[in-house]
Amino acid sequence: MNLPPKFADMLTEKGIVAVHWYKTGAPDATDNEILAYAISNDFIVMSCDLDFSTILSSTKGKKPSVIQVRTQDYLSDETAALIVSTINKNITELNEGAILTINAKKGRLRLLPL
Repeated sequence: MNLPPKFADMLTEKGIVAVHWYKTGAPDATDNEILAYAISNDFIVMSCDLDFSTILSSTKGKKPSVIQVRTQDYLSDETAALIVSTINKNITELNEGAILTINAKKGRLRLLPL
């Protein structure tokens, strides 16, 4: 499941620069194309899917960082605050290469490559 454009808007409102893929690339882009775009533009990928971290794991990739949002309630005020604070707390690692998984209660960081 993809995150909706409203999610990127919410992050931007809370001080995190975010651009939804629909404003950037083709709607039928493959995961590998999205990862390549993120690498070449020094972006972090955010998704509900596990596909991006699976690709990074199987290729021993060092970039881009991936944030996996593993909750259905990602637009609630409480969950949005947790997501924003977890990103801010781990921004150094995310800029270097990491996978950050955030569920409804906490975040878990793994440095790349896996």
